[in-house]
Amino acid sequence: MFTQVEKLKRFNQLHAGETPLVLVNIWDPGSARTVAAAGAPALATGSASVGGALGFGDKEAVPLDVVLAHAARIAASVELPVSVDFEAGYAATPDGLAESVRRLVATGAVGMNLEDGYPAGDGEGLRPLEDAAARIRAARAAADSVLPGFWINARTDICLQGKPETHGAQIADVIARGKAYAEAGASSFFVPGLRDTGLIREVCAASSLPVNIMAGPEAEGFGALAAAGVRRISYGPFPWRAAMATLASYAAVAGKSG
Repeated sequence: MFTQVEKLKRFNQLHAGETPLVLVNIWDPGSARTVAAAGAPALATGSASVGGALGFGDKEAVPLDVVLAHAARIAASVELPVSVDFEAGYAATPDGLAESVRRLVATGAVGMNLEDGYPAGDGEGLRPLEDAAARIRAARAAADSVLPGFWINARTDICLQGKPETHGAQIADVIARGKAYAEAGASSFFVPGLRDTGLIREVCAASSLPVNIMAGPEAEGFGALAAAGVRRISYGPFPWRAAMATLASYAAVAGKSG
């Protein structure tokens, strides 16, 4: 069995390979084992997928204790590095976030997503830049106190909250957040919702961190993303949605035969 330190080392190496690391987001031990058996080099959860599978929903609707127990079960179910979508950190303050991160590291995960938006009901839009950066600094210090080098995939929701036609005007803000998050100790920079290849290339060129882009029905192919400089590609909620659509199709057939 690989230790958590060995899995983290492997996860780091995968971000520096000749081709982007592609992560099929999973939601429970069963889906983790299925994707691992298909040859995946690493795994990542998706918060919307986990929330849906557990019957809660997204935006930190799943109680933290449930999130952590579920993450531990997933991490223990496979021999691969596992990163957890930790949403906005399940805490309102940097000190609270630090405690949540220490508990997350204890699950056996080697990485996390940390977004700069607010969970449902706690605010609107994005956190101010310095606030978001301070939270990354707190997460970095907490994680390194337990597992030095724990991977923090800093996510900005600028492009998710803006329409595609506004992304060009927002790209300077995206780049500024990427630089601030790098200085705060992030390991990679996640820009979900950004689909324009030219803008993706701008972000990658300006970032000192590996850039993560979300694959989806309207995203460019892996080759184009790699050529633009992307180092990590993830599927977000799309695998879970596809699985649920297939399940619904079985139910529809059963309903017609009843």
